[in-house]
This record gives sequence, C-alpha cells and structure tokens, in this order.
Amino acid sequence: MRRLLMNTLGMRGGSRADTRSPQAPASQNAGPGIAEMDFADSSGGGDPKGTPPGKGGGKAPGSGGGGPNQPAQAGGPGRGMFGFVVLILLGVMLITFFSQVGQGTQVTWAEFKTHYESGEIVGEPVLTSTSVTARLQQTGVDSEIKTIRVALNATNGEVIATELGEITGGKYIAKADGPWMQLLFLFGPFILLALLVWFLIGRAVRGAGGGAGMLGNFGKSRHRTLTKEMTGVTFKDVAGIDEAEEEVSEIIEFLRNPKRFTRLGGRIPRGVLLIGQPGCGKTLLAKAIAGEADVPFFSISGSDFVEMFVGVGASRVRDLFKQAKESSPCIIFLDEIDAVGRRRGGGFSQGGHDEREQTLNAILVEMDGFNSGDGVIVIAATNRADVLDPALTRPGRFDRQITVPLPDVNGRLEILKVHAKKVTLGPDVNLEHVARGTPMFSGADLAAIINEAAISATLQNKEFIEHEDLEEARDKVKFGRAKKSRVREADENKLVAYHEAGHAVLQALLKDADPLHKVTIIPRGAAGGATFSLPEKDRMGYGLKWLRATMRVLCGGRIAEAKAMEDVSSGAAQDIAQITQLARLMVLDWGMSDKLGFIKYTGEDSKEMFMADRDYSDETAKAIDEEVRRIVDEAYGDAQRMLEEHWDRVIAVAEALLKHETLVGDDVHRLIRGETLNKPTVADLLAGKKNDGGVTHSPPMPGGGEDPEIPPGALPTPG
Repeated sequence: MRRLLMNTLGMRGGSRADTRSPQAPASQNAGPGIAEMDFADSSGGGDPKGTPPGKGGGKAPGSGGGGPNQPAQAGGPGRGMFGFVVLILLGVMLITFFSQVGQGTQVTWAEFKTHYESGEIVGEPVLTSTSVTARLQQTGVDSEIKTIRVALNATNGEVIATELGEITGGKYIAKADGPWMQLLFLFGPFILLALLVWFLIGRAVRGAGGGAGMLGNFGKSRHRTLTKEMTGVTFKDVAGIDEAEEEVSEIIEFLRNPKRFTRLGGRIPRGVLLIGQPGCGKTLLAKAIAGEADVPFFSISGSDFVEMFVGVGASRVRDLFKQAKESSPCIIFLDEIDAVGRRRGGGFSQGGHDEREQTLNAILVEMDGFNSGDGVIVIAATNRADVLDPALTRPGRFDRQITVPLPDVNGRLEILKVHAKKVTLGPDVNLEHVARGTPMFSGADLAAIINEAAISATLQNKEFIEHEDLEEARDKVKFGRAKKSRVREADENKLVAYHEAGHAVLQALLKDADPLHKVTIIPRGAAGGATFSLPEKDRMGYGLKWLRATMRVLCGGRIAEAKAMEDVSSGAAQDIAQITQLARLMVLDWGMSDKLGFIKYTGEDSKEMFMADRDYSDETAKAIDEEVRRIVDEAYGDAQRMLEEHWDRVIAVAEALLKHETLVGDDVHRLIRGETLNKPTVADLLAGKKNDGGVTHSPPMPGGGEDPEIPPGALPTPG
C-alpha cells in the first residue's frame, strides 16, 4: 500500500497542472512531508524534484587477469595463426609490388608501335595477361637499355595481342601468370576483408576480458574487490538507520569471530537482503560494511551478469562464487539484484531460453545447493523486493531481510549533521528546523540540500552557509529553481492567484488538513505557483479525515478560478489526477468504502503483467467506478460550498497575492479574519531598490520580523 502510494502520488510536472501530491508513508515512518506545487507551468517538465588491485603487486581476483584463478593472457583469440596469415599476405604484397616496380616505364600502345617500327626495340617483346613489355634502346639519346610496358585490360587485351602479332610477325614471347598471382588477384580482397573482421572481433573480445578461447573470458566474473582503505566509509558515516546498522554489525561480528556463534550449533547467515526506497542508504551501508570488515569484499551489480551471449550470466555467477569460496570468509555484495532476481515465469517472459532465469537459477544453487559452503555471506540491495523470486528470498538463501526506511525527524537530523561536517555553517543555521521541515526526504535528498546550499552560498560570495540558503536549497531539491524573473500576462497572473487562493483558504479552514504555511504565485520548477503546508509530525499512515480534507483542498483551485474567471483552465490537471488516485486507493486498497467493504480489489503482481490483473466481475468494476465518482463528487461539493461561504476571503487572499506574490500562513489567517496586511508590496520593494541604487533593504515583517520565505520546517501541503 505504501509503495503504491509513493509510485502513484509522487510529485509530477505537467502542462499547467498542480503537482501537489501526498507522499506515501515509508515502511516505518511515512511522514506527510507534502508540498502543494500548484498550477504547473505550460512549458511542462519533469518532476521538480576502477578500483586498483590491492597492495602487494598482484591483481585482485576478477580484476582482469593474473589472479590465482585466471591464467595469464598471452594474447587474443588465435593470435599465432592470425600473425602467420598476416605475414604471408604482407610477403605476397611486397613481392607483387617489387615485381611491378621492375617491369619498367609504362607507355601507350601507340608509343610502343612507334618504338618498334623505328627499330628501337631490342629482342622480342613479352606478352602476359596483364601487360606487354620490351627492352628499349633509343639511338642518339643514350646507350642505356630500359624496359617499357603497355598495360592490358579486359577491353584492349585481345586487340593489342592481335596487333602485336601483326607488327612482329608472330615473333614475341607469350608468358602465363603464375597460379599464386592469379589466386591473389581473385581472392585477395576477400581475404583482406575476412582478416579485418577477425581482427576487430578479436580486439572486442580482448577488450571485454578476452583470453584464450573463442569467447575469451566472457564467463569470468566482473566483480571488484574492495578493502577498508578503498571505500573510506565506516559506520560513522551512516546515520538515521540505527536498526539496520545494528543488524549488519552482527554480520561483521559473525565473520570476525565465527566460533562464538557456532559454539551452540548456530550457523552464520548466508544472505542479507537490504530493502528500501531509492536514496535511503542501502549502498552506503554496504560500503560501510566493506570499510568495517576485515575480510575480502566482492562488489558487483546485477546488470553485470547479463551479456549478449547465452549462458554468460550463469557462468559469471559460478566464477564469482568459486573465487569467493577460495577467499572465504568473505562478503559478496549484489547491488540492484532485481535485474536478475525477478520472479520466474512473470509477464515479461517470452518463452524459450531466458538468460535472466538461467542466471537466477545459478545464484539459487550457489547460495543454497548441494555445493554451498559456509563462510560466504551474500548481501543484496533492491528497491523492488515485491518482484523478487520467492525461492531467492526464503530462509537459507537470504536469511535476513533488513528494511532501510526513510528517516524520521531524529534520523534526518543525524543525517544532516553528518553531511554538515563537510561544509561551513553560519551561526543562524538550525538543523533541527530543517529536519522537521523535510518529512519524506531520503538521505540522498538531505545530502543534496546541504550541497545545493553550499553552492548557493558560494555563488553569493558568502563566508558561510546561512539558514535561508538551506531553506531555498530544500525547495530547489524538491520542486526546482524559483523563476522570479518570469513575466506573466495580467489575466494569467490573476488566474494563478485565485487558483492558489482557493487552495490556501481551504487549507486554512479545514482543521483536519495540515497547517497552512505559505502560498506563492512565483513560478518554481515546472509549477506556476505553490501552496505549502507544515506537517506537525511524521505520519505513519493516512487517516480518513485527513484524506477527505486533502481531497477538498485539491478541489479548491479549480472552483476558485472557475468562479473568478468564468472559465476553467488546464491548471488543475494534476489536482484531478491526484484526487482520482486517492479515491481509487481508498476503494481498492484501503477498504474505505461502505458499499464495497473491507476488501482489497487490486490484483497481485500487476506491475509484472502486460495487462492489469483483476479478480472481480464487471458488476464490481462498475460499483468501484461509482464509488470513486461519489467520493470525488462529495469532496468537490463540500469544497464548493465552503468557498461560496468564504468567497470574500478568497478575493482578499488573491488580491494580496497579486500585490505581494508570497504570503505566509499568518498573513492568510489574518486576511481570513478580515484584517489588513501592513507590509510593502512588490512595487514598493522595486521602487526602494531603484532609489537605493540597487541595494535592497529588508521590509518590516508583521509580527516582529518573521521571514516571509519558507520558515524552518515548512513543506508543501498534500493537496
């Protein structure tokens, strides 16, 4: 359920569409960190969102040659025969070249006849299939005798031969070319072409690890052997996933002191499967294991087993485990194992010989077969555990399945502290506020925030990173860069203002929705405006009250713009998509429909099939569609009634947005209460900047100087 929500409700860019999307809770602490990025820009866009061998002079196993299991590579395929043929061909070509050089000066047939008729030809001419040669001694010029030659071809050969017999009276010497020369002219081009192809294939095989044999070392494993010094990562660099870190620490202890655990008859686990969403730290955890363990660490990706030749993947698996057993105790790390570990017989199987399935079969046998041995621990990582074959994930192969979840607020704070050690922070930076305002952010997202903040501060020639740099970096990582210089038409600006005002007013009025934090009509990334909410805590799941409130907020943009402009636009495209997805999840997965009951209707393995799996009748499908329509219509009707009752508040917020472009939550609540805002408008700020010669002074903030930008801990509302 959680993964499906993440996949279906993730932030998306599109043509003038809301990208507000409730993110799915992680398996342990799914927070509500959802920001409304509304009214996406019409420009479209996507989601705004050789290791050296070890010391000692020898090559590491699998590094390309020279190891204990790999014979020295003396040359490419058939290199001796290839060199022999090349030498013969070069010899024949040289002989042909020099024989042609010694055949004399080439002349025309008319010149030849003139020399013959004037008596300058000494001896008898020689006729071959390719030329007529004769010895020439010109009187009165020099006494040197030289050779002249008339070239023959298929067109003039017979004519010249006939005329030669006539002018000499048949006194000439006819010679036939040798058989080798004829064969060379006939088959020489084909031999050259075959040798060229042979050379190119041999070079490609050698580049792919080729050695002796026609296929070279295609079947050799392409793993890398890592040591503590190579990774530079230890458990000190891992934060926010304490439980997962403890479990893999036990694996290291198993390898360091196996007798301690086998004393009572226990067995070292054969496999550990790291499961988690992208960016949660699975590969980082594996690097830390390599940095902490004092045993060989073989690292390889699942895609490295797949090759163009059938059977290569299984051969590489066998070679990998063979070298690992010879180096035991050791660790094998298979990254992205779903590349070869998908369930056999799935929807993508085309029948016949499946190379991926053969590779999987080899992994299954090596991990727990008749020849399986202790001392080799396999650690695999994937973010698609649902597609793995059951035979791969059973105990005895992967004895432990460790979930690496999205970090909670404390985990995010620890991750930020780890990455903050590499940069210079200012005195006003509050990492706790940043951690609170980044629910549903992964470790990779948090690292990107610190990096983007450092880049932004550097471009502004700052001495250190300020808190506003972190806030801007968070919005940039999640939604894209703000387009403050873009100029929109007045009608379009008004449309966006009312669209965002509709969302903001409902967000502020609905008590079950996340608290409103900020609303802006400044484009950011692919969105033309945004309404932000500040989640109060990490959310473990989605309650019915929160879902209903969120769906009403989603409807606010279309209702407000339709009433204000007497027209509708495509700006609510993503709003419509997201509310529909929410309603279908409520009916199909979460059992939140009284009519259809406490039943799951989504089929199994739907992502593996070309056609969606459906385990219900056409009548049930009709009932599902009716329930989805009813839920959406109820949300739209309630939102419309609320905006009709508070339309004056919507007008006030929209006009304030047109003046100030950005309003914080307190500003919106003040306008809803009927109060006025005492803050400079955008025009006042521009005028002040012009009068001050380009120096901008910070305007007085209502309520004691609050920053109108996203305060610590803010994130867009889940509309």
